[in-house]
Amino acid sequence: MSENKISVLVVDDSALMRNIISKLIEKDSDLQVVGTAMNGRFGLNKIPRLTPDVIVLDLEMPEMNGIEFLKEMHSLGHNIPVIILSSIAKKGARITMEALALGASDFITKPSGSTPDELEKIGNQLVTVLKAFGSNYRRKQGNSVPPLVDKQVQSLSMDMETNRQESSRLPGRISIKQDAWEKITPSKEPEKPEVIVIGISTGGPNALRKVFSEIDPELSVPIVVVQHMPAGFTKEFAASLNRICPLEVKEAAEGDLVKAGRILIAPGDAHVSIEKKSLASIIHLHDTELVNGHKPSAGVLFDSVACAYGNKSIAVIMTGMGKDGAREIGKVFKEGGMTIAQDSSSCIVYGMPRVAVEHDYIRKIVSLDDMAQTISRLAAG
Repeated sequence: MSENKISVLVVDDSALMRNIISKLIEKDSDLQVVGTAMNGRFGLNKIPRLTPDVIVLDLEMPEMNGIEFLKEMHSLGHNIPVIILSSIAKKGARITMEALALGASDFITKPSGSTPDELEKIGNQLVTVLKAFGSNYRRKQGNSVPPLVDKQVQSLSMDMETNRQESSRLPGRISIKQDAWEKITPSKEPEKPEVIVIGISTGGPNALRKVFSEIDPELSVPIVVVQHMPAGFTKEFAASLNRICPLEVKEAAEGDLVKAGRILIAPGDAHVSIEKKSLASIIHLHDTELVNGHKPSAGVLFDSVACAYGNKSIAVIMTGMGKDGAREIGKVFKEGGMTIAQDSSSCIVYGMPRVAVEHDYIRKIVSLDDMAQTISRLAAG
């Protein structure tokens, strides 16, 4: 076993899946599978000997399933990051959200087939997430991070959309065009906000759980969130947040009112924008092409808010790979809105916020521990 590599334990009851997952992981020279286990019980028994940096966990297994594994692991005092392999079925989404509530770090969807393209896509996603959480865990443990791993994650974070769709025209008044990055001087100063929008990706589920469990229950400004997440999971994700948040949390639907005391989560298969009318503001969903490599895209949401609310808005960009929303938060900044970025030390992947900060589009840089308090204070005016 090489100490210079991030070590991974794979727990899955299918011998075929253990083999496929292991091969996908070990294609990357900075990762190594130090062991596999056929269920949670075997996995728990191997942790003290293998001391993995990160665990890949199936949920449905005999003898001890993934949920039981997480409960027992934390009762034993292990704080190793766990990446869930989840099915897209409704039951899979519900159990996945339960796993996140129990401390799982993130999840990826299991391949539904075995075509080379699908396996490559899942493999790339898995490798990047394992590097991000594994290197973050090693830093917290005071262990050295394998050479170049952080730089590779940041490089992926900056460049992963290079070959993806970079622009899209949405129905109605919204059009996102990717112009050159520009130096921006705000036209106004922020005023009391009427809306808060958040863009977030890798590491987001647990970050949002923390923010929304600590948010001011008297918050009078509505919140709309784009969390990069597959279709089929966002409804359950919103429901899981609703159970711990003092405000109402629901998956956004076409025509939903953007109102005080409500947090709306963008669906996993549609862009979301806000239209401000004289009597109320409403949500629009757009089933169009990827923007900034994503659907939903934080860029679409930020763009609509810059147009509709100007300096009466707060835009927050948090942990995540890539640069979705980094350019468009500049539009909020230009119109005088309050712009906030999560700081590098509390991000799982300092990608989206990093790009926005480097282009001077951010007024405040805030740690995850202080994010709920900062949002609540600024919303109060």
